[in-house]
Amino acid sequence: MTHRLRILVAVAAIAVTALGLHAEHFSDNFSDSTLRVDYILSGNADHQAISLDGMSRQPGWYGKRHNLSDIPTHGAATVTMRRASDGEVIFRHTFSTLFQEWLDLDDAKGAPKAFEVVQLLPMPLDSVVIETALYDKRHNVTASITHGLSPRDRTLRHLGEENVPYYITLNEPADPARAINIAFLAEGYTEQEKDSFLDDCRKAVDGLFSYEPFKSNRQRFRVVAVPAVSRHSGPSMPFDGVWHETAVGSSFDTFGMARYLTTLRIKQMHDALAGVPYDHVMVFVNTDRYGGGGIYNTLNLLMTKHRLFIEVLVHEFGHSFAGLADEYAYENEQVTNYPLDIEPWEQNVTTLVDFDSKWKALTPKHDATVYTASDDDLDTEHVALYNGAGGVVNGVYRPCPNCMMRTLKVSRFCPVCVKAIQQTIDHYFD
Repeated sequence: MTHRLRILVAVAAIAVTALGLHAEHFSDNFSDSTLRVDYILSGNADHQAISLDGMSRQPGWYGKRHNLSDIPTHGAATVTMRRASDGEVIFRHTFSTLFQEWLDLDDAKGAPKAFEVVQLLPMPLDSVVIETALYDKRHNVTASITHGLSPRDRTLRHLGEENVPYYITLNEPADPARAINIAFLAEGYTEQEKDSFLDDCRKAVDGLFSYEPFKSNRQRFRVVAVPAVSRHSGPSMPFDGVWHETAVGSSFDTFGMARYLTTLRIKQMHDALAGVPYDHVMVFVNTDRYGGGGIYNTLNLLMTKHRLFIEVLVHEFGHSFAGLADEYAYENEQVTNYPLDIEPWEQNVTTLVDFDSKWKALTPKHDATVYTASDDDLDTEHVALYNGAGGVVNGVYRPCPNCMMRTLKVSRFCPVCVKAIQQTIDHYFD
């Protein structure tokens, strides 16, 4: 090596060190196990709070092992893990919650309510500080909590080490150590209906991986089916006076919306999966009534016996996996999800406040010309700026005339949604 080259190498090394560009690997800070953190979110429209409800250890870590301190999109809440020794961020994750959806409703103007939420984090090797925060529609922090954790804490509950739920692997990744892990969980299936659940799961695997970009990335996913047993067949339907005892307590009529199928028993859902290789959950509900719900990095429920089972699965997974927004809007369903002077965090809708950060570069003229498309326009390819999205008729815009996130009449995502999903997939890998 010449003297000049030695100098250049030395200078480059100093620059890298000065900029703090040391690339940390998963094993530098974490063991191959999961820290489950249970929170209670409580309050009403005037005041919200987060309380720590418990922490536990589970064998195996099935979330991301790369880009640990980065996030693919903002979400409505964040959890950040820092080393206690120096305050360095070593893990960051974003999500949304059913509690925050409830806050937009008139019911939230009354008595406070409490909601469960569970976060799965990699188990640190040394003591850490965990910060969790909720944001409002203007991206302001409305509630937060900071708490510590020592991995040597003997009071940590151990889950998933014994009596692990039975599961079947339906899709094997090319590299099991580098995979996105999804669990299909049975809900409202009795002991006699296990075979029916597994048939539904196989249909779901074939269906999900027939859509791009999932089809091209199938080798990056592990999918397992967990045939949890319910006492009764089918979910609860409060409007009809039907109350069932089921594995995770699912119910239609959430927040007074007949088609909104969810569960408030988030801890019970994760208990049913303790020891199973999973990071994302799809709850398959044994009913032919149309409905479902997907919440970003929290949960996904949908009906399995309706003819639109696969289409709803793909749409709701767009919500729960990639944080995509709904692209439909109806005059009689105006909502307040999107203040028009704030840019939404979802990648497939814009208020034009920061259109440059969205799909402006993909439009033919690279401008903000607004178009109007009829409901009969099934074009999913021509990217521009179309009026109406996110439940808002005017002022919130979508990328294409149509998309899986707008209507189930089409069988593909628009290019902007494909890009957002692909970025989320890539986030799990180098």
